[in-house]
Amino acid sequence: MEEKQGLLGEEEEERRGHPWLSLLALLLSIPLLLMLISVLHPFSTFSAQHPPPKPCTGGCSVQLVESIPEGLVFNSTVKHLSTHAAWSQLLGLAKKEVLLAGMYWTLKGSTLYPDPSDWAGEDIFQKLHEVAASGISLKIAQNAAAPGKSPETEELAKAGAEVRGVNFTALMGAGILHTKLWVVDGRHFYVGSANFDWRSLTQVKEVGVLVTDCPCLAADMEKIWSVYWALGGATSLPPSWPAELSTSYNADTPLTLPSLPEVFLSSSPAPFCPSGREVDIAAIIKAIDNAEKFIEIAVMDYIPATLYTHPMEFWPDIDDALRRAAINRGVRVRLLTSDWAHTRPAIARFLRSLADLSGSYPKVDIEVKVFTVPSFTPAQEKIPFARVNHNKYMVTDKQGYIGTSNWSGDYFISTGGVGFVFTGDLRKQLASIFERDWTSSYAAQLPPPKKVQELETKSTIYKWL
Repeated sequence: MEEKQGLLGEEEEERRGHPWLSLLALLLSIPLLLMLISVLHPFSTFSAQHPPPKPCTGGCSVQLVESIPEGLVFNSTVKHLSTHAAWSQLLGLAKKEVLLAGMYWTLKGSTLYPDPSDWAGEDIFQKLHEVAASGISLKIAQNAAAPGKSPETEELAKAGAEVRGVNFTALMGAGILHTKLWVVDGRHFYVGSANFDWRSLTQVKEVGVLVTDCPCLAADMEKIWSVYWALGGATSLPPSWPAELSTSYNADTPLTLPSLPEVFLSSSPAPFCPSGREVDIAAIIKAIDNAEKFIEIAVMDYIPATLYTHPMEFWPDIDDALRRAAINRGVRVRLLTSDWAHTRPAIARFLRSLADLSGSYPKVDIEVKVFTVPSFTPAQEKIPFARVNHNKYMVTDKQGYIGTSNWSGDYFISTGGVGFVFTGDLRKQLASIFERDWTSSYAAQLPPPKKVQELETKSTIYKWL
């Protein structure tokens, strides 16, 4: 004890003998404190900016939304609100604020490739410009872009919009903001496969969902958008997310609405999910694991690997779940992917591996088809990165899922995306879309494998879509 007191006494004497050390420590701590404040500042104002969500006292209108490429005709009565009409409706409802999140902006034909069919994108851009100029708050979270590389959002910023870029390379080491999201006045929203691109309105096949007069669900979607907004310009993730961004709605405790017995939102990547938020890949796998009769999937790209890493890395999370469902439980699996000019040859090989399991045991039923959006005119054929089935959804006998991500590893590991998971009559409507597409003349059996070298060549260009 005396020895301990002696040591403490020497330490106290040491402190008194060097008062300049305390002053130096204080001076050195000031810059570190300022840096900490600047990093945490975006997260310190959520309490004031995001009051508790209002309950859903209204009817919560929910409807499916589609973009059907020009010239594509189905022998079916299945038809839904167009994406252009849905976005126009949201802008017409806006009174206070419009919150957007997307990868890139080419709504105007002049930005990328002029065509008579760019009218729909031009119309939406003009309406957004008018919203920004009218005094309604317009905030855009986008994938980080160098100055001059996003002229449309720069033009909107001059009209009064606020724009923030989310740098996934800095935050996650790779990836992009691949979400396609609208939130209006904390009451209405759209989420789906359509980019802020005129081609997504008239030249690319898309599926999404429009929700109006539904503040409880819209407030939850706004929390996902707020994560992107908070990370705009940031170079690192926060150590934890504010409680204001947490949610009570997930696969275990879904929200119940009059038209949707169960509904919740999922998000990716996992580090972007505050407390309670269902991680997107977990939502997909749970839906697959819960299926008892059938699983129907429509995605542009499906591959149990990463597409944007070199070399490719095996990523079997979804593939394993589908094989378990088919082999262990006898669930019928139908998978509809896209066949277009930019489909990677490796995708067909992985799809063949899955389809070849069918019949390996009497109850195993896995079928794969590819969907082609033809170019009916030379002008359509010239439009870059168009004429493709860009859907990203799944429907089972239990649930429906509408997402923003293609189904390869990169999109769930390091890329921003959103999922809308639900039950009820809307699930049946989504199943009708799948059945219409699956039985159409545009869907064909998976072609036999080709002896091609799995290398990227100059003649084939791949990009995030």
